[in-house]
Amino acid sequence: MRAVRVSEEGEPEHMTIGEVPTPSPGPNEVRVKVHATALNRADTFQRRGHYPPPEGASSILGLEMAGVVEEAGEGVIDWQEGDRVFSLLAGGGYAEQVVVHKDLLMAIPPGLSMRDAAAIPEVFLTAYQALHWLGGVRRDHNVLIHAGASGVGTAAIQLAREAGAHPYITASAPKHDVCRDLGAEATIDYESENFADRIAEITDGDGVSIVVDFIGAPYFHQNVEVLAPDGRIIQLATLGGSTVTEVSLRALMAKRAQLLTSTLRDRSLDYKVQLTQEFASDVLPTFIDGQLRPVIDSTYDWTDVADAHRRMENNDNAGKIVLEVVS
Repeated sequence: MRAVRVSEEGEPEHMTIGEVPTPSPGPNEVRVKVHATALNRADTFQRRGHYPPPEGASSILGLEMAGVVEEAGEGVIDWQEGDRVFSLLAGGGYAEQVVVHKDLLMAIPPGLSMRDAAAIPEVFLTAYQALHWLGGVRRDHNVLIHAGASGVGTAAIQLAREAGAHPYITASAPKHDVCRDLGAEATIDYESENFADRIAEITDGDGVSIVVDFIGAPYFHQNVEVLAPDGRIIQLATLGGSTVTEVSLRALMAKRAQLLTSTLRDRSLDYKVQLTQEFASDVLPTFIDGQLRPVIDSTYDWTDVADAHRRMENNDNAGKIVLEVVS
């Protein structure tokens, strides 16, 4: 089969389409013909040599896909050849074929295209885990979502809104309209505004119950400042740096704050299965009637993968960047 190969770690132009062995499904696995995949920050980090795949995972880039079942392995009875499916992956999405554990597959809802389906798994499962499993989001919670126009950010806005919470976001000003259209009740320009001051104004000093953050060190002290009592910071990445200086434990204790960190790619199979199946049961039906929707910034033919990666690394996208795999 063909797949995106990284000839050497570094710049986007080091990615090419080349021949690799076609994977075969083992017991409880399914081989899927990939129609579309989507970009995630982890892909750009892995390409540069900073984020190796978990042990046993495919070294091919790509953490999600949508496609059609081609072959079911031993013990698989729930999926048949021709079924339209999509899934979270630990790797392997930038390819014509991928093997997935049967319990990680979800049926693509009626009316949803392959392009749309490929833009859902990584960001919506990450946002669902952050808000529901870690954040304990409730009706009327104030929720601050940093990088609100990112893939996970756009998913988190919608999930917070559907939970009856009040989503507020930070993003550059040109991306605010996208966030407001999804349900953000307040938008903050991180380039020109102090988000801690704005949150104090927006909430009349009450603060937020949940902060979902991808930036890390530069935002840490302000994240603590904006928390309401018993608030939670959900740290999902450290794009701005990972070392925080002069941390005051007293400031955290004064808020009875919780700092919760998480990754998803290296979680156990059982964890991912539970998360996927809960999401499929509780959330996936809302995509059918349009209550939730993937936000797609742009679509590229997978042969133009280098251009797609440049767009993400330049922070030009608002929402997901999708690759259509033509075979």
